[in-house]
Amino acid sequence: MNKILIIIKREFLTRIRKKSFLVTTLLVPLAFAAMIIVPILLATGDNEKKRIAVIDQSGLFENKFPDEKGIYFKYLPANQSFDSLKANYESQGFQGVLFIPKFDLERPSGFEFYSKGQANITLEHEINKQINDVIENKRLAEQGLDPAKLKELRSDAEVVFKNGKEDKKGSSLVAYGVGYASGFIIYFVLLLFGTTVMRGVMEEKVNRISEVMVSSVRPFQLMMGKIVGIGAVGLLQFLIWGVLITVIYTIIIPLFISPEVMQAASQGTSTVDQAKAAEMVKNISQVMGSINWGLLIPCFFLYFLGGYLFYSSLYAAVGSLANEDATDIQQLSFPITVPIIIGIMIMIKSVQNPESSLAVWGSIIPFTSPIVMMTRLPYGVPGTVPYWQLGLSFICLIGGFILTTWLAGKIYRTGILLYGKKITLKEAMKWIVKRN
Repeated sequence: MNKILIIIKREFLTRIRKKSFLVTTLLVPLAFAAMIIVPILLATGDNEKKRIAVIDQSGLFENKFPDEKGIYFKYLPANQSFDSLKANYESQGFQGVLFIPKFDLERPSGFEFYSKGQANITLEHEINKQINDVIENKRLAEQGLDPAKLKELRSDAEVVFKNGKEDKKGSSLVAYGVGYASGFIIYFVLLLFGTTVMRGVMEEKVNRISEVMVSSVRPFQLMMGKIVGIGAVGLLQFLIWGVLITVIYTIIIPLFISPEVMQAASQGTSTVDQAKAAEMVKNISQVMGSINWGLLIPCFFLYFLGGYLFYSSLYAAVGSLANEDATDIQQLSFPITVPIIIGIMIMIKSVQNPESSLAVWGSIIPFTSPIVMMTRLPYGVPGTVPYWQLGLSFICLIGGFILTTWLAGKIYRTGILLYGKKITLKEAMKWIVKRN
């Protein structure tokens, strides 16, 4: 045990002293802050106004286009030539020309918008929306229907979805987002730190460092020390990310984004859109409390450690089989990477239907459970995920880790000291069944 602790300490200290560790640890929280700050700063800094000239020969659209979202419409005489305006609209201070011909109300066509470059998606959406709204209202009026009355008759009722014994308001959208993010982070962890273990073993084998270390410790002790040491680095990194993101969210972001900046960022939206956005933020804050964070966070770390240990032992075994040829490691690691990819594919389906048979079995089988179970937990325990499924998933993951560690240890024991020979998976399987 003392020798394993020494190896763990060596792996841990060697990696946290690297510049790459410091850079990666700082970049992730900064990227998180940038994703929040930059769009808002860009929104407040984008004060460019677009003036659009409108030639309306139909006579139906006079003053029907509202000036909002930085788009302003100027109605020109209907008899003005569209072709001549296209040639000199920029000199008149316009950024585009909208031409509305006389058209059949039953088959509207012939609308054109001309500008020097491709119109942006906001402008396209607003113009199409306003034109269709006016046509719909005109059709209703010809049928003797009042558009205002019809709008009043429309229902905007909403069902309040609640979950759990505490009768809290829930949201499938929030559960979807939290589950998807949790599963994807686990997927990222398994690939990143698993391949880190594999490459670390491979480099030590190729550089003959393992020969010196194996003279003092058993190969299995070397493998376990490396797995646990690198896992501790990953866990430390996640803890630092959590602290830094919390600090950024609560202290630094308010320094950049004041209430005045938020108000300026929302000036490009209508009053209705602002009200909907405020209501959405309020609802999200409420339903976030419906998620059992006291269970979700510990489960996240348990599945992080369990999934990491499960796959890292296999990646360590693959690293012990590699030689100088880099293509060998790619071919040998492919069978291990496939279950992780399958896990992310099951996750995509499970986050939409967490109670399906695919989701249940995917969250129990050790090869996919670290990813899939994390997508199901935000939907509720014991509602969506019964306690027996959660317990069985943990037992299978622990049992799978013990089994894969035993199998990987038999491969690692022979492969770490084997040089100059291309090793196949078939030959590695023989080492497993061979009695030592």
